[in-house]
Amino acid sequence: MTLFINKLNHKNYNEKRIHRIMKLLGISSKIRRKRKGYVKSKPQITAENILSRDFSAAGPNQKWLTDVTEFKIKNSDKKLYLSAIFDLYDKSIISYVVSRFNDNKIAFDTFDLAMQLNPTAKPLFHSDRGYQYTSKVFHSKLTKSEMTQSMSRAGRCIDNGPMEGFWGTLKSEMYYLNNFYCEQDLTAAISRYVNFYNNERFQENLKGMTPVEFRSHASSA
Repeated sequence: MTLFINKLNHKNYNEKRIHRIMKLLGISSKIRRKRKGYVKSKPQITAENILSRDFSAAGPNQKWLTDVTEFKIKNSDKKLYLSAIFDLYDKSIISYVVSRFNDNKIAFDTFDLAMQLNPTAKPLFHSDRGYQYTSKVFHSKLTKSEMTQSMSRAGRCIDNGPMEGFWGTLKSEMYYLNNFYCEQDLTAAISRYVNFYNNERFQENLKGMTPVEFRSHASSA
C-alpha cells in the first residue's frame, strides 16, 4: 500500500504513517489462507530438484515455475482451476489457462501458450510432482523445447515458493474479497487480476516497477 501511494502520488511517506492513516480509516489487509495438504500421485517420470530453492534469475525466460490452483463457486459444488507459468526474473505471469477440469489438458495448454508467446525460450522448468508434470507427454514437450525439468520434493511446497506466493497474493487481493456465484464472473475476475498484476501492480523487489516494466527494462538494456 505504501509503495502504491508513494509511486502514484510522487511522495515518500513512510510505512508507519500509511499504517496509521489506514487504521483511522478502518482499512486493513487480508491474511492469506493456508494451502491444503499435498496429495500424493503415482508419477510416470520424476526429476531432481535442480532449482533447489534458488529463486533468483539473471534475465527473462531463464527459470519458469508452474502450478495449478482451485477456486470454488459460491453456493455450488462447481470449481474452476487456474494453471499458470511464472517467470522468476520479473515475477510475471507468462501464460495462464482457466478450466473446469484439473487435468492434463490445462497444464499442456498453459505450456503451449507460453511457447507461442516465447518461442525461443529454453528455461529451467520447475513444478511440483502433480500428475500432469510427471506424465510422459509433458516430459516430451519439455524435451522437444530443449528445457531442463526440475521438480519439488514430495510434500515440500516451499520448493515452489514463489509460485505458491503468487496464488496467495491473487486469492487474498481478489478472490477472498468477492463472492463469485458463476463461472463467467470468476473467469473474468481472474483475467482482470492477472492483467493488473503484470501491468499495474508495483513490487518492491522489482525496484518499484511492475513485472512488465521490469521485463521491458531488461529487454532495452
